[in-house]
Amino acid sequence: MQPKITIALALALVIALDICAQTLTDEDIRGQFIKDWERAKAYTIDYLNTVPADKYSFKATDSIRSFAQHMLHLAQSNVNVIAFVTGVPNFIGERSLEESKTAQTRDSVYYYVVASYDLAIEGLKKMNMATLREKVKFYNWEETKFAWLLKAFEHQTHHRAQTTIYIRLLGLHPPQERLF
Repeated sequence: MQPKITIALALALVIALDICAQTLTDEDIRGQFIKDWERAKAYTIDYLNTVPADKYSFKATDSIRSFAQHMLHLAQSNVNVIAFVTGVPNFIGERSLEESKTAQTRDSVYYYVVASYDLAIEGLKKMNMATLREKVKFYNWEETKFAWLLKAFEHQTHHRAQTTIYIRLLGLHPPQERLF
C-alpha cells in the first residue's frame, strides 16, 4: 500500500471510532431522563413549599385552574403518560384529581405530585430502553415512546411554570431555577 492510502485509511478509522464513541447509548438516555426527572421533582417540591397551605385554592382569575388544580393536573399527566410508556402501574387511574375537592388540600397535592415524580423515576429505571423507538398510540396521537417521554417532561415543566405567576401575585418569590 502506498503511504497516502494507509494514512487516509487510518484517519478514516480514527474518525469512525470517534463517532461511535460519541453515540448515546440507551443507558445514557435513561440516565439523563432520570437525572432530569429528579431535578424536576426537587424544583416542583420547592414550588409546593413556597405557596402557603391556605393559598392552594388561589386562582389568578376565576376562569382558570387554582394552584392546587395545576399541580394535580401535572401529577395526573405525569402518571398517565409515564405509566403508559414505561409499563409501571398507574395508581391514579381515570379519576380526575383536579376536579376532586378532597385532593386539593396541601397535603393531598403534595402527596400526588411527589408520588407522580417517584412513579416517573421508577418507571424510567425499570423501562426496557430498547423500546424507545417503538411507535405507540396514546389518546389520539401516535409517537415513539421516546417522544412521549419528552412530551411528559415538557408538560410538567409547562404547568409548574404557569404557577410562577400565582406565586408572584401572592407577593412571594418563585424558587431559584434548577437547570442542573
